[in-house]
Amino acid sequence: MRNPYEILGVTKSASADEIRSAYRKLAKKLHPDLNPGDKKAEEKFKEVSQANELLSDNEKRAKFDAGLIDASGNEKPQQQQRDFYRNYAGANAGARGANPNYESASAFSDFGGMDDVLAEMFARQAEARRNVRGGDLNYRLTVSFLDAVNGANQRLTLPDGSTIDVKIPAGINDGQTIRLKGKGEPSRGKGGAGDALVTISVQPHRFFTRNGNDLVLDLPVSIKEAALGGAVKVPTTTGSVMLNIPASSNSGTQMRLKGKGVAGRGDLLVKLRIVLPRRADQQLNELLKNWIPDAGDDPRAEMLP
Repeated sequence: MRNPYEILGVTKSASADEIRSAYRKLAKKLHPDLNPGDKKAEEKFKEVSQANELLSDNEKRAKFDAGLIDASGNEKPQQQQRDFYRNYAGANAGARGANPNYESASAFSDFGGMDDVLAEMFARQAEARRNVRGGDLNYRLTVSFLDAVNGANQRLTLPDGSTIDVKIPAGINDGQTIRLKGKGEPSRGKGGAGDALVTISVQPHRFFTRNGNDLVLDLPVSIKEAALGGAVKVPTTTGSVMLNIPASSNSGTQMRLKGKGVAGRGDLLVKLRIVLPRRADQQLNELLKNWIPDAGDDPRAEMLP
């Protein structure tokens, strides 16, 4: 450690008031709270604090001036390792020395006045530590497609075996997070518990897909239903409804069921998909063999030159 007089920028004959003033000026400039993340400023603040500790103590200062101890106070090495914040709460130093410029004072006495910037800062820090809330805890909950669309109540089992009831709002999206107030880690002071953050994972559905607030459904229809039209039963997320298919419908024809989308906010888009019978139908085969399409009805006319 360098000479403490040089660190504080004072002469060897400086009075206690001059030392105190120099220290407070440097401390306000270098304090870690005023220089977050600045390791260099933090090291300088520690050096300044150690220099002030020695020179504000009459006995230590006298020994240093007499050459009995070095700038680090080697006769008490444990003080070099002590957290410098404890210096502010130490007891008063020894009695006044023979030098009239010396004055008995502890490191903490420099911050005794409530109007002092650093004293107020330390008080706020202590109060903040007492009132800090508990930490948030993160969880993941998998829900079915229909529960995500319509809403539901789910029970989440925690690693310790306890459970949390989670209300799934209708229309929640995959990856969305639900915040449960006060269900996180408890506070070590008076700050209250943190929150539980539950990220929702939505399982895919066999038939439905989601597009914003709309739902999309590929609906298989027979050749007869597509050709002649008629009413067919269609599934929705809240039950089945009847849908009238227009005659001469093709695969890809899209029909819209109003209000049958996500939580009633969107629509259900039904796309027709013509399918052949699962088993060979001799009657249908004979009919198609004898059927002669109109010469101008070529389904590939737009594709060919």
